[in-house]
Amino acid sequence: MDLVDAGVLAVACLQDGPPDGWPVVLSHGFPYDVHAYDQVVPALTAEGARVIRPYLRGFGPTRFRSAATMRSGQQAALGSDLIALADALRLDRPIVAGYDWGGLASCVAAALWPERVAGLVSLAGYDIIDIERQRHAFDPSVEHAVWYQHLFQTERGREGLAAHRRELCRMLWRQWSPRWAFDDETFARTAGSFDNPDFVDVVIHAYRHALGEAAGDPAHQDLEARLAARPPITVPAVTLDGLTDTLKPGGTADHAPMFVSGHEHRVIEAGHNLPQEAPAAFADAVLTVRSMQP
Repeated sequence: MDLVDAGVLAVACLQDGPPDGWPVVLSHGFPYDVHAYDQVVPALTAEGARVIRPYLRGFGPTRFRSAATMRSGQQAALGSDLIALADALRLDRPIVAGYDWGGLASCVAAALWPERVAGLVSLAGYDIIDIERQRHAFDPSVEHAVWYQHLFQTERGREGLAAHRRELCRMLWRQWSPRWAFDDETFARTAGSFDNPDFVDVVIHAYRHALGEAAGDPAHQDLEARLAARPPITVPAVTLDGLTDTLKPGGTADHAPMFVSGHEHRVIEAGHNLPQEAPAAFADAVLTVRSMQP
C-alpha cells in the first residue's frame, strides 16, 4: 500500500501492474472499498495496465491532511480527489472507472476535466447528482430503495451509523445485491475500512448535501455550479447497469444523450457491487474503453 499526498488528502492506494503501463484508476463506492476490484485487477494488468485503487475520503487508511478541512462527501470533492491523485502520481490521462461513489467521482472528473481523462467506465450511466431534482420526491419505489439516505438526514441516523456501521452496511450489501452470496470473510475484508475516523462525518454529509439539506464546502462552490448545469461526458465511455441492482430500477439506458463521444451501454447479470459480482464484465468494459482510444 502507498500513501500519497494528493490535495487535501493523504490517499492510501494499492498499485498493481507495470509502472509504465497504461493507467487506470478504479474507485470504489459506499459502503465498499478497494477489495471490490480484487478480481478485476489481474485481467487488466495482464493487458499491460497500471492499476491504482484508492481508498476514498473517509475510508480505510486515507486521511485528511488538515483538521481544518471540511469533512465533505459532496460530488465535487470526490471528483477533485480523483484528479488530485492523478496529478500526484503523474498519471497521463488515466481511464477512470467506478461504481456508486466511485462512479460519481469518475463521472465528475470526466465531465469537468476531460483533458485529464482518457475514458470512463461508470455503473449507473451519467452518475452526476442533480441536486435540485433531489430536493423533490421520486416514485415511491425509488424512495423505498434509498431509505438509508432519508435516515441519514437525521441525527438519529448519524447515531445509528456510528454505533452500528457494520450491521447497517452489511444490510445494504444484501439489499442492493440480492443474488450475491458473499461470505463473512468477504465482508470482513472490507468492513475494517468503515473504522476510518472520518467515515461517519463524510457519509452523513454526502447524503445530506446530495438531497439539498446541507451546504457544501465553499472551496467547491464553483465546481458544484458547473455540475448543476449538467455538463455532458465528452470522453469515450462504457456505462453499465446491474440487472438486479435494486438501487436502479429500470436501469439507466436513457442516459445515453449525456455521452457525446464513443459510448456503449451494457446490462450485466449482477447487483449494485458489479465489480465484485461480475469482475470479468467490469474488466472487459475497461478494456473496451481502452480500445476506443484514438
